[in-house]
Amino acid sequence: MARTWFILSALIAGLALGVGSSLLRLGGLDQAVAISDSIGGVWLDGLRMTIIPLVVSLLITGIAKTVDSARGDRVAMRSVITFIALLWISTAMAAVLVPALLALFPMPADAARALAASLSTGHHDPAPAVGIGAFLRSIVPTNPIAAAANDALLPLILFTAVFAVALARLPAAQREPVTAFFDTIASAVLLIVGWVLALAPIGVLALAFGVGARAGTSAIGALAHYVVIVSSAGLAAWALAYPVAVFGGRVRLLAFAKAVAPAQAVALSTQSSLASLPPMLKASADLGVAPSVARVSLPVAVAIFRVTSPAMNLAVAIYVAHWLGLPLAPSAIAAGAAVAAITTIGSVSLPGQVSFLTSIAPICVAMGIPIEPLALLIAVEMIPDLVRTVGNVTMDVAATTAIARMGPARREADALGGEEMTDERTMAAQPALAADAAGVRDNGGG
Repeated sequence: MARTWFILSALIAGLALGVGSSLLRLGGLDQAVAISDSIGGVWLDGLRMTIIPLVVSLLITGIAKTVDSARGDRVAMRSVITFIALLWISTAMAAVLVPALLALFPMPADAARALAASLSTGHHDPAPAVGIGAFLRSIVPTNPIAAAANDALLPLILFTAVFAVALARLPAAQREPVTAFFDTIASAVLLIVGWVLALAPIGVLALAFGVGARAGTSAIGALAHYVVIVSSAGLAAWALAYPVAVFGGRVRLLAFAKAVAPAQAVALSTQSSLASLPPMLKASADLGVAPSVARVSLPVAVAIFRVTSPAMNLAVAIYVAHWLGLPLAPSAIAAGAAVAAITTIGSVSLPGQVSFLTSIAPICVAMGIPIEPLALLIAVEMIPDLVRTVGNVTMDVAATTAIARMGPARREADALGGEEMTDERTMAAQPALAADAAGVRDNGGG
């Protein structure tokens, strides 16, 4: 949280200095803006260099953890399938909802033009419009190495996902050295990301100064507009939990709302799904979910499932395109949605600012959108992050009630008679939970 406040303070200070210098018409302002753009650009380049190795390594290790979770028992397997389906549904909702909201409530035209001109993004073209046939052909890489070199992230991610699934089917003696190798790469790259993020206040201050000097007070209204639009995508994913509980879990709406309220309160105060796990277990018990189901499904959910993440991450990318006046073809939105849904599996155990940048930057790259605005948007992520966490916790409980009512899961729970699981089965169901225990919040993909 200290880093979050430092970054927010740097944003406010940079905007204030830029707006003040512009209003006072201080001499040498153009040179100061050019220097600040260079400093911010170097910081952003430090983040860019980590995207490809981090996405590949995290996706391989994330899919391996997901497969291990599904191997725990039948309830765990059905939990993983249910969670993945809900991730794709929430992503599809955001792909339709966010462009519609921006069409109905766009950023003021003058502010949009001023902000687009205020960022030194260079020349960027959005992903070109292509037909469905060409789009489908483009997602299968003929050369994964060339796809990585050309920042063709959707084909690269598809190959990586297929490779990870194939790797998970190999015997442990062959699989584990490879997953350990990629886990080591991920750990090393995350150290680099941490070093770069330690300089985030400087990078954000420099970029915010340039934006404030060029765009003036328009930047403040744009950031408020961003918070509302992106939070709306999270609220839609959050709202989806209630019909899942009512129709899938066959519980009364008021009973579900009452049972999940304590978990939501903990999520709101801590911004952590892990801290909300005990009240989530209590809520599931109040809703009649067998302990043998809840104690598998909920730890798996906390470890690998963030229903709001792909929806809100895609919303951020679409918003940046709107900010910069870049038209998005349906094929570009589809590519972004696919990247958002798939990469979520590999990013759920990352801390806040790391997750925000490493989850959304690949979506932007796949859609042909500059990532420079992300450096400013990360500073105001605290409010959308609250929506992320409460939405995730609500859906975790709702999905668990639905899983408990599924035929095979219900029969297994009945066969176990509600007895407590053994330690071995519990650990098999939550291999990724230890990463969250280090204090991970739900920001970004995490």
